[in-house]
Amino acid sequence: MTTTPSKNTWLRRQQCPCGDWKCYIAYEGETEETLPASDHAAVKDGRASSEAMIAPYVGMVFKDDEEAFEYYAKFARKNGFSMRKERSRLSQQLGVYRRDFVCCRSGFHERRKKPKGEHPRDRKSIRCGCDAKMYLMKEVVDGVSQWFVVQFSNVHNHELLEDDQVRLLPAYRKMSEADHERILLLCKAGIPINRIVKMLELEKGLQGGQLSVLEKDVRNFIHNRKKVIQEKDALLAEKREMDSRELLEACQAMKDADENFVYKFNMDSDDKVENIAWSYADSVLSYSRFGDVVYFETGYRSITYCMIFAAWFGIDNNGRTILFGCALLQDETPRSFAWALQTFVQFMKGKYPQTILTDLDPGLRDAIRLELPNTKHVTSIWNIQPNLSGWFYHPLGPSYVEFRSQFEALYHMESAEEFEYKWNQMVAQFGLGSDRHIALLFSLRGSWALSYIRGYFLARMATGAFIKSVYTFLKGIFSAQTCLRSFFEQVSHAVSLQSQAYPEIQYNPTKTSVPIEQQAQNILTPFAFNAFQHELVLAMQYATSEMAHGSCIVQHFKNMDEERLVTWFPEGQQVHCSCKEFESSGILCRHALRVLIIKNCFQLPETFFLRRWQHVHYDGQSMENNREGWFEEFHRLASALLTESLVTKERSDYVHRELTKELTRLLNEVRNMPACNGVAMDLTPPQSD
Repeated sequence: MTTTPSKNTWLRRQQCPCGDWKCYIAYEGETEETLPASDHAAVKDGRASSEAMIAPYVGMVFKDDEEAFEYYAKFARKNGFSMRKERSRLSQQLGVYRRDFVCCRSGFHERRKKPKGEHPRDRKSIRCGCDAKMYLMKEVVDGVSQWFVVQFSNVHNHELLEDDQVRLLPAYRKMSEADHERILLLCKAGIPINRIVKMLELEKGLQGGQLSVLEKDVRNFIHNRKKVIQEKDALLAEKREMDSRELLEACQAMKDADENFVYKFNMDSDDKVENIAWSYADSVLSYSRFGDVVYFETGYRSITYCMIFAAWFGIDNNGRTILFGCALLQDETPRSFAWALQTFVQFMKGKYPQTILTDLDPGLRDAIRLELPNTKHVTSIWNIQPNLSGWFYHPLGPSYVEFRSQFEALYHMESAEEFEYKWNQMVAQFGLGSDRHIALLFSLRGSWALSYIRGYFLARMATGAFIKSVYTFLKGIFSAQTCLRSFFEQVSHAVSLQSQAYPEIQYNPTKTSVPIEQQAQNILTPFAFNAFQHELVLAMQYATSEMAHGSCIVQHFKNMDEERLVTWFPEGQQVHCSCKEFESSGILCRHALRVLIIKNCFQLPETFFLRRWQHVHYDGQSMENNREGWFEEFHRLASALLTESLVTKERSDYVHRELTKELTRLLNEVRNMPACNGVAMDLTPPQSD
């Protein structure tokens, strides 16, 4: 069964988690339209200053006619008019060799003759014979085509418009795909058109009448789109089902090629495909090693099929983002999310994650509570911050900057009691007592505020760098408008290239003479060691005060007010710090390291090096099993041994004597091993770039 691929566009979901269907999320920083009003002004002012345009002139050169059109269009808008394409000329040798661009009021309107009995509409024309124009000719210079301005005039016989007026010309009244989606959603809910316009203004933080489109544009769009929807609804449903069936065929073909590939789907009451999920053999294997923390991303949906794309991500011992699996869901209800979570656990052979990170979606929260009752549920602050300006900039205005600063301070509060006290103060100060978004954040404080989640194991995934890497991966697979089968192939290709998508992390050179630094370098991967080293270097800036029962108060030398309580149990080889960084990331914190150093701990117990961050993982097999990793490991150990042996003559003699005996023994054992066990290992040294 084959079909013509249909275009399928993916957009960020914009329904607000507060539960009010009229509320709309504008993701800050993604597009100019999502910025608050002050940011719009800054953007426009910046462009005005940085893009001071030169008026076209005879002899001006463009690489093609499209570049010339865009340039003249920008020039026209800045000068208070709009332009249009007038005519072009064609030759067999050059193709299109002349383009005429003119003011939209150029020429005069010609009355069209109507059949008898029809009365022509008495509509005024805007054309008034304006002579403003830019004519171009194409020439081939040294085999390269170029377009030259051969005539230019900026003389108009009509009034030019100010900036707040020129934006209302038909040529500049444009709506984005996100606006289309939002307008249709509000229309389906029965909101009158004038109220839709008002809501769009409020959501974009604009004053009345400042929207880039008019009310009649919204009305015309709804009228035209309703016709299209009514005509194509049945066709689209059929097309979606055919695409879904083709996706299932692609999954089965993948299963036939790789028996460890897994997929699952379910059908609705009409016997049509409802939800589909799949995972790859390497993904299942990676989960068995690094599935302690999972990030569940559900932020994109197809505007063609209204399907939610869900994906599970993790992080490996080298700090690389890995895809564990993905799904296409019918909707964003708790039922669909519950099906996805059930299926994911089945794919992963019944292993549940310790912690799952998500956004604030209430339907997803209910599903996790039901399907993963023993898994810690966390919402990263990086999933909350992009919503803050859309929620609070408009009601707070100039006070928003101070509110944002206080919110950040609240996030880092030490105790839950202090958090709640300061939160109430902030709400009262900014008059947000009745704000539904403040109520939402406070009700979910147990999943995002550090005073509540400190100590949850997050494997360094609740960071901006990790979230950015996830969105970089997603933007790569959403870059093309494709049918579901092609989309599946894009995801598969991206997964196969995952390990190549990240530059190899190198070990930082040692920065201290503390023996535990060298020990950590020998055990941890570069990603984990560099994080450990960062904490170790900072540990030197802290003072300690001994207390009873082996406890210490640790304070930074510049800020003695902030203190951490570190408890050291030498018998049980355990150390606990009140910051709980080790419990959260698996990397010892600077406070604990400071105490271990003053306690003359020159070698750390292995319990302080989590296996998920080590070279050798749970089953004792090297995670760096490629030849580059093998040689890197050998070279690093040999280099460390050589460095240590050169310190004294006694060391050098000992290493020479013992190493000769040990290498001879190993060589004899290897020679006695079978020459081939069916798996060849390439021992050619890796080529250096």
